[in-house]
Amino acid sequence: MRRKAGRSRKANNGISDQEMDFRKNKALVYVLLAGVWLLLAAWQVHEHVRVRETAKAALRNRSLDIADTLGALIRGLRFRGTILQDRLEPVLREMANTRTNQLNRPSELIAIVLLNAQNEAVAAAGRQIDLQTSEVMQQGERWGERTLTIINPVDLGSILTDGATNPTVLLPPMTNAPPGEPGRGSPERPPDRQPNPGSRFRPSDSGSMSVPGPPTGTNPGRAEPRRSFSRSDRSTGRPPWLRGMTEQEYESLLKKRALHGLVLMLSTDPVRAAVQQDLWMRLFIMLLGTLAVGGVAMAWRNVAKTADLQIRLVKASEMNVHLKEMNLAAAGLAHETRNPLNIIRGLSHLISRESESNPVLLQRSREIIAEVDKVAAQLNEFINYSRPREVRRTSVSLKTVFVEITRALGYDIEEKQIQVSAKDDNITVLADEQLLRQALFNLLLNAIQAVGQGGRIGIIGRKSGSTEAAIEVLDDGPGVPPDKRSEIFKPYVTSQKSGTGLGLAVCQQIVLAHGWEIECLSNEPKGAVFRISRVELAA
Repeated sequence: MRRKAGRSRKANNGISDQEMDFRKNKALVYVLLAGVWLLLAAWQVHEHVRVRETAKAALRNRSLDIADTLGALIRGLRFRGTILQDRLEPVLREMANTRTNQLNRPSELIAIVLLNAQNEAVAAAGRQIDLQTSEVMQQGERWGERTLTIINPVDLGSILTDGATNPTVLLPPMTNAPPGEPGRGSPERPPDRQPNPGSRFRPSDSGSMSVPGPPTGTNPGRAEPRRSFSRSDRSTGRPPWLRGMTEQEYESLLKKRALHGLVLMLSTDPVRAAVQQDLWMRLFIMLLGTLAVGGVAMAWRNVAKTADLQIRLVKASEMNVHLKEMNLAAAGLAHETRNPLNIIRGLSHLISRESESNPVLLQRSREIIAEVDKVAAQLNEFINYSRPREVRRTSVSLKTVFVEITRALGYDIEEKQIQVSAKDDNITVLADEQLLRQALFNLLLNAIQAVGQGGRIGIIGRKSGSTEAAIEVLDDGPGVPPDKRSEIFKPYVTSQKSGTGLGLAVCQQIVLAHGWEIECLSNEPKGAVFRISRVELAA
């Protein structure tokens, strides 16, 4: 026995260590899963930022391609270092068409502005661009909500010069060519134009240059003769509609209209679409990752619970083995103790018969017999409790069982003048008849001991379902406090002075052996109810 107890202690210590290790591993696994999820989230954020920057870089590269294309177009339209605004503006408008491009797809280019050396607009097409914004002029680009404005994505001046020193000049349109010279338009100045004081030429609304009216101080009523162009003006190489300008004015015009840079406004819809598509993909990946991590966590939790249950089962199995060994030893000891008690009881009977003349000795012998009977009854109940229950189910009529246990306890019922009522509804159940009779006998005896003189007890059998029944034993005694209703089924727990504390424990043992349930409830307005439920009905 000592060796077995030592082994049990070692086994319990081993299980405790295993349980502690498993709890540590469980916490470590949860921490690792949380770390994996955070790593996945950080990776997705990093990738989303990378995709966004890549989309922005692609849009910037697109602006370089547009600038190179524009430079090639300008070189194709250029003649002797000059290009007419009438020929360039349709090309710019076609490139900045916000509806569709040549491939019938939405155009990324929204606006184009050609700049001179002083970053002043020379020609433009598309949406109006605010060049006074310091962010654009200093940083070279500005990201708006739906647009990207870039200044000088390439050096347009160096592209157009092809290594030469002369820049490309954008000439005004041929709207006011003199009569007899090649050109188009009317020679007269439009009546709604006002001359710009201090300058003989000014740009029109379309960016063209018009010939001014009479100078200040002349007679407005006198017709001004049309200016004639000499042969020497034709030999200067100027366009016919600009040969009336002085050399200083012409040089100033060339400086102001020389192309050195450009500003592009691009739509950021492709960037927004790429970023939004990538965002949805990252969110979907995070959702899958979250589900995967959650599934692994749930699986690990189930494994942890299973392992914990296995540890508890091992503990319970070892405890059960130990209890069985103790139970067998106690039952054997109780069985062996009954033989000396029977001898003592027999000797006490002999002494009482031989000492009838001595009343003191007779009284002592009767007391010995009474105490021996009490100890023997307790030993019998203990042996009955420790005996394994083998259930042999048969069809049992509750009415028959109620009549038999009431007749068996008839003396106690009459002694306390108790009113006992039985109601069975002609129910037949599947149970071990002997064990069922013993369980109901203990419950009825417990009720008789609880009620006072003239109390009431009820035994009820009723259906609780199509295949189940319930048996109740009610009394109007003092009842059982709620905090002790689960304790009264334990061995040696009793409130009766003459009770052994094994009656209800044996009753619960029989109920559990059948697979039923027993509980103690309150019987309003007073008393207790012991209910056996989930009793199987006989077919």
